[in-house]
Amino acid sequence: MDINSLPDDPAALKALIVDMAAEHQALEQRLRLLNLIIYGPKSEKKPRTGQEQQLSLFDEAEQAVEEHKPQTFEEACAPASTRRKRGRRPNPADLPRVEIIHDLPESEKACPCGAELVRIGEEVSEKLDIVPAKIQVIRHIRPKYACRTCEGVEADGPTVKTAPMPPQIIPQGIVTPGLLAHVAVAKYADALPLYRQEDQFARLGCGFR
Repeated sequence: MDINSLPDDPAALKALIVDMAAEHQALEQRLRLLNLIIYGPKSEKKPRTGQEQQLSLFDEAEQAVEEHKPQTFEEACAPASTRRKRGRRPNPADLPRVEIIHDLPESEKACPCGAELVRIGEEVSEKLDIVPAKIQVIRHIRPKYACRTCEGVEADGPTVKTAPMPPQIIPQGIVTPGLLAHVAVAKYADALPLYRQEDQFARLGCGFR
């Protein structure tokens, strides 16, 4: 930008600075998205330079050598029960399980000899799954009750009663405590800015803008 093309009016200069700041923020957001597409979940980090990538290659090579190091004589002679087992880490036991049974059809539960097959056990394999977040609307319905006997008799009108609303964190607010807690955890624990949370809510079909 040529400095001679800048306006002399201070108000116009301020407006130009605001526009440039907004454009800069939009470019930063696009850069984060590109980093996410190119580098995966660690896109928030600065892309590594060539020297850093070379050092990373040496680290990975050293780690590979360490993992494939041959066993010592003591390790090779140790009983199988005492050897360190290298395998897939089991899924956390506290996670809820959804069981799907893949059973044979009745037509295949017979032996070629004619006898009926008997169940002797089962094979179990576990796969990690995730239930995508969803937004729901909680409707608070409060029935209204009125007295037919004194309707139109009392000076202040008929007697009408309705249950009070439960306590609200934000008076006249449209969000529940659970949603507020979700936003707070995402912002302060996961460092997820509010404008990115707005984009997530928009993809779920709910916009707050």
